[in-house]
Amino acid sequence: MKKIGTLLLAMCLALGACSTQSTSTVQTNDKGTQWEWKNGTIVVKTPERPAGQQSVLGLTTPKMEVVRVGFVGLGMRGPGAVARFTYIPGTQIVALCDYEQKRAEACQQILKKASLPKAAIYSGANGYEELCKRDDIDLVYIAADWLHHFPIAKCALENGKNVAIEVPSAMNLKECWELIDLSEKNRKHCMILENCCYDWFEMNTLNMAQNGVFGEVIRAQGAYIHNLSEFWDYYWKNGEGDKLGWRLDYNMRHRGDVYATHGLGPVAQALDIHRGDRMTTLVAMDTKSVIGKALVEERTDSTCNNFRNGDHTTTLIRTANGKVIEIQHNVMTPQPYNRLYQLTGTKGFANKYPVEGYALDAAQLSASGVQPKVDDLSAHGFMSDADMKALVEKYQHPILKKYGEMAKEVGGHGGMDFIMDSRLVYCLQNGLPLDMDVYDLAEWCCLAELGELSMDNGCAAVEFPDFTRGEWNVVKGYKHAYASPEDEAASMEKAKAFTAKLKEQGAKEWAEEGK
Repeated sequence: MKKIGTLLLAMCLALGACSTQSTSTVQTNDKGTQWEWKNGTIVVKTPERPAGQQSVLGLTTPKMEVVRVGFVGLGMRGPGAVARFTYIPGTQIVALCDYEQKRAEACQQILKKASLPKAAIYSGANGYEELCKRDDIDLVYIAADWLHHFPIAKCALENGKNVAIEVPSAMNLKECWELIDLSEKNRKHCMILENCCYDWFEMNTLNMAQNGVFGEVIRAQGAYIHNLSEFWDYYWKNGEGDKLGWRLDYNMRHRGDVYATHGLGPVAQALDIHRGDRMTTLVAMDTKSVIGKALVEERTDSTCNNFRNGDHTTTLIRTANGKVIEIQHNVMTPQPYNRLYQLTGTKGFANKYPVEGYALDAAQLSASGVQPKVDDLSAHGFMSDADMKALVEKYQHPILKKYGEMAKEVGGHGGMDFIMDSRLVYCLQNGLPLDMDVYDLAEWCCLAELGELSMDNGCAAVEFPDFTRGEWNVVKGYKHAYASPEDEAASMEKAKAFTAKLKEQGAKEWAEEGK
């Protein structure tokens, strides 16, 4: 018995030694990310900030009387962005670029309709490189397919341009870190074009949260649930041999929440992420792929045994301040469109999908400056339409007051696209920090790779890297930046004057061409 006990002890010690050794072994995944096990959690390395670089929290650049723009990617999203910019005073569309020249050329008609001068045209696999080299472009606006967001943005930043990138703006941690380093090194903006942060309910609710209407927000939910069955065939295909299109192909090859930002962006702002709090740990789970697998088999007429992305993915996130975020992704099943957007606070609750509503008791509603219209108001149900209307009117976001009516006329996902673009230009013209920076970009986009790491390792907990490199608590609270009324008026006067002259020039050029 003594020998058996000694043998068991030796085996346990050996196993312990092996376990200890394995926990300290650095591993590298297929995207080049280094990680290791620590106390049962996957820890991803946060690289040191290179010498000479400084944080871009609150980054400002010199005021631009005119924002000169080059657009890259003119398929599904790009033409709408070009059209919206024709309505924003003080902008000049200098260049248009797409892999297919005919799509870039087609956008000239948008400029003609607006009586604006023609833009330079670039095309082909490397057309964007020549666009980025121009010295008369301040902002490169990127609306290409996901895999090209990063190389175009990298090229633009390396050439001293500010960039605005459609979502998801980076597809893995390596790309996130490179964009951070380029933004810090070159002192240029790198903005994620997350339009859902500018939807009406989200903006008004954010304003309520910032004014304490819900007490302390301790839990939030967001999602991208959008059945894409009607859209799969419209995504760009690289030649006749491409049967899937870029988006279905990406979902087939990659696991995790590959499109997290619509759900995550608005709730991250409400929770002051990297402005007093940060996301620290996630756990991800997905269902098996049924519909995605069938889509590939239908289009390729062959068996698909390697569709990586589950039909529905759920990610749970905990923050440094003890808050919890739940994010969902599903583009496969026939569910109604849903971004969730729920905030649970200690004194109230907000919900956008499937029914918009707020829940506050009478005392909290009165404390928020709104007199209840009913006597039996309680948090057991959503407040009445009349009370909700009064609450929204009191806390209507200043940005909606400024751009809301125009946005509804111009359009773009109900107008939120126009508000997003208008705010981007406003901040550049007035030399203000942008509403979203490169750290937001990284934190909102990294769920894809971190979730994949979690699920590929038994749904283990994964630590977030600190993209701010220790500065997430320097700024206290998320805020939009505004110019003084005097500076704002002066900037707009110059912008309108420039656009009026530009339209005169454009009308003359198009008229001469038509002769």
